[in-house]
Amino acid sequence: MMGTKLNLLAILALVSIQSHLQFLPKLIEAAKSNVHIVYMGEKKHEDPVATKMSHYKMLSTLLGSKEAAKNSMLYSYKHGFSGFAARLTESQAEEIAAFPGVVQVIPNRIHKLHTTRSWEFLRLNDRSSKNLLTESNMGEGTIIGVIDSGVWPESESFNDRGMSPIPSRWKGICQEGQLFNSSNCNKKLIGARWFIKGILDQNETPVNISNGEDILSARDGSGHGTHTASTAAGNFVENANYEGLASGLARGGAPRAHLAVYKVCWSFGPGGCTDADLLKAFDKAIHDGVDILSVSIGNSIPLFSYADQRNSIAIGSFHAIAKGITVACSAGNDGPTAMTVENTAPWIITVAATTIDRAFPSAIALGNNRTLWGQSVDTGMHNHGFTSITYSERIAVNSMDDSAQGCEQGSLNATLAAGKIILCFSKSSRQNLLTAAISVLEAGGVGLIFAQYRSDGLESCHLIPCIKVDYEVGTQILSYIRKARSPIAKLSIPKTVVGEWIYPRVADFSARGPSSISPALLKPDIAAPGVDILAAYIPTGKEISSGHALHSGTSMSCPHIAGIAALIKSVYKNWSPAAIRSALVTTASQTRTDGSNIAEEGSTRKAADPFDIGGGLVNPNKAVDPGLIYDAGIEDYVQFLCSTGYSSKSVSGLTHTNINCTKSRLNELNLNLPSITIPNLKRKLTVTRKVTNVGPVDSVYKATVQAPQGIKTKVEPQILSFNKTTQILTFKVIFFSIQKVTGGYRFGSLIWTDGKHIVRIPISVRAMLFES
Repeated sequence: MMGTKLNLLAILALVSIQSHLQFLPKLIEAAKSNVHIVYMGEKKHEDPVATKMSHYKMLSTLLGSKEAAKNSMLYSYKHGFSGFAARLTESQAEEIAAFPGVVQVIPNRIHKLHTTRSWEFLRLNDRSSKNLLTESNMGEGTIIGVIDSGVWPESESFNDRGMSPIPSRWKGICQEGQLFNSSNCNKKLIGARWFIKGILDQNETPVNISNGEDILSARDGSGHGTHTASTAAGNFVENANYEGLASGLARGGAPRAHLAVYKVCWSFGPGGCTDADLLKAFDKAIHDGVDILSVSIGNSIPLFSYADQRNSIAIGSFHAIAKGITVACSAGNDGPTAMTVENTAPWIITVAATTIDRAFPSAIALGNNRTLWGQSVDTGMHNHGFTSITYSERIAVNSMDDSAQGCEQGSLNATLAAGKIILCFSKSSRQNLLTAAISVLEAGGVGLIFAQYRSDGLESCHLIPCIKVDYEVGTQILSYIRKARSPIAKLSIPKTVVGEWIYPRVADFSARGPSSISPALLKPDIAAPGVDILAAYIPTGKEISSGHALHSGTSMSCPHIAGIAALIKSVYKNWSPAAIRSALVTTASQTRTDGSNIAEEGSTRKAADPFDIGGGLVNPNKAVDPGLIYDAGIEDYVQFLCSTGYSSKSVSGLTHTNINCTKSRLNELNLNLPSITIPNLKRKLTVTRKVTNVGPVDSVYKATVQAPQGIKTKVEPQILSFNKTTQILTFKVIFFSIQKVTGGYRFGSLIWTDGKHIVRIPISVRAMLFES
C-alpha cells in the first residue's frame, strides 16, 4: 500500500514538473537576447553625435536606463542613414518597433561571400596612349571602397609607388587591431576598418585567435578581400604569377585609385558576413568619402524586398547611391539555373562573370601514343614518366556502390589504387576536384584525372597532380583503359596559353536572370571577367613565393566593374551612378573574339541572352564615350518602389521624407534603365525612356530596333535631334504581341546611333496568352 502511494506521488510530481517545463522554452526564449537592427531610414540630424544620442535615448526608454542601453547597443548608424544594432529579446524588439520613427526591426542574419590578363583582354593596356586607362590617368584621385574580408597590406599590390597624395576630402581612418596598425596604411591603402560585433553575437563560442581561425583586425584571414581589392585597384606588380602560371605584369583596373577596405566577413564559427556589420560598413564608407563601392557578397534565394532591412546590401547601397557613390555587386554563383541572380536592386550594378582568352592546358599522354588535353594549375609533384592508370570503378571497395565513380572518400581500394593515376567521373555537385584528390591520395594514388560536366574555374590540388577534363575526353581515356592490357599514362605540367581559344563564354556558375523578385528589372546588368583571375592573395602554402592566386566567381568579376567605374568617375567627376552604369551597359560587347555571339556555358550552350550577361561584356574604352546616357536618381527609384506595391510608410522610412505612393503615376516598366524588360505582354504596351546627350552638342541619333521574335515594335520619334538648348529627350517604344500562345522570353535590342556612337540597350519580352 505504501509503495502504491509513493508511486502515485511520484507520478503526480512528474506531471507537475512536466506542466511547468512546457512553459520553460518560452520563458528562455523570451529572456534570450539576440542582435536586432532597428532601422530608421534617412537621418533627421546632420550632426552624427545628435543622431547617436537619439538612438541611446530611444533604447534607454525601452530598457529603463542609460547603462542598459550602453550594454545593449552594438552599433549606431549615423552617417549614411539612421538606426542602430542592439541586443534585444523578442518582446523588446516588438515593443521598439512601435516607437515613433522606427521603420523596421529585424534580427541579424548572415550573408556569404561569392567566391593580370583580364585587363589586357578588356583592352585596357597601360602602354597604349589612347584608352580609358590613360585618359583617366589610371583612376588618380578616386577612392574605391571594398566591403569584404579585409586586406593583406604587405602585398606588393598595395604599395604606394607613384600614388598621388591622399585626397583632402578623405575622412576615414586606419583602424588598429591584431597584427595591424596605422603604419600598414599608405597613399594606396588609405583606410581600413573592421566590424565584428554582429558575427560575434551569432557565435555561441568566442573566436580562438591562437589557432588562426581569423585575425581580429582589418587583416585578411581568408584571402578573398585581398584578391578583390587588388583586382579593383592594385598597383603594378612585376612578374606576378601563380606557381609559374599566368606570369606577367599584374595590376588592378584603376591602379592609381586609392583603396579603403571594410572587413565584415569572417571565417570563424559558421563564417560569413552579418547584416549588422554590413550596414555599419556602408554607414562608415559613406562617412569616409569613397567614390565607388565593390561588394562581392550576397543573399540567397528567396530574396527579401528592397525596403526590407534583411536585405542589408540593398538598404546600404540605396543610401550610398543617394550620396553619389556607385555600388557594384556580384550576381552570385548559383548558375546556370534561371532566376538565381542576387543583388537585384535597380540602383546596384549587378555583375555576371565570363571567361577570358587564357587557359592552362595540360597534356595527357596515353600508352597508345595518343595525347589528349585537359586543364590544370598544378605545376609540382609530377614524376614526368609513364605510370599505371586505372578507372576508379575498377578499384572500388564495394563494387555494388557507385560512389567510387566520383572518387568519394573511402570508396577506393588502397591496395589496387597504390602508385596509379586514377580516372574519376563526377556526376554530382557534391564531388569536386579537391575532394576527389584527397580520396585518391588517401588510397595511395599518385595522380588524378577528373572528368566532369563542363565547369569553369580551376582549383589547385597541392597534394598530387590533378587534371580536369570534360566527359568527352574522359570517355576517350576510359575507352583506352578498357582496351589496353596494361594501361599507362603521363601527366604533363600545365602551361599558360593566351589567345588560342574563342572567348569569352559566360561562366557556368554565373547566376542567371530573370530577377525572381523584380522581373521587370533586367539583372544582371553587365558581365566582366571572373574565371581564373590572377590577383593578390594572403601568404599561405605555395602562394608565399608569389603572393598571388587564381580564383573564380562573380566575386572576381564585380571588382573589375568597380575599377572601371573608378576610371570613368575620374574622367566625369559629376556623373551619377546611373550615368556610369548606363555608359557600361550601352557600350558593352555581345560578340566573341571570332565575331560570333557570346555563348553561355549552361546546359544548352546557347548564345548568351540578357539574362546571362545583361548588356554584354564590358568594353571600357567605349564606355568613356557613350554618346547618350540613361540617367536616373533617387527620386526615380522612390517612384519605382511606389509603382511596385511598396507602401507609403515603407518608402518614407527608407528616405525619411514624406512619400505618398498613392500619387505615384510611374509604371515600373518606365524606370529609366538602360534596358527594357516586359514580363507580361498581353496585347499592346508602351514603354518610355529618356536619354541625355553627353557627346557633341549638335547631334542627331536614329533608332534601329531588333524586335524579339513574335513581337512588333515601333519607336516614336525615330530621330532624336540635340542642340545647345535641348540635351535631354524622351522617346517611346510601343510593343505589339502577334503570338497567340503564351511563350517564354524572347530577346532583342534598341540602338540609337549618330554614325559614330552605337548606344544599345537589351530588350527582353515574355508574351502572354493572346486575349481576343
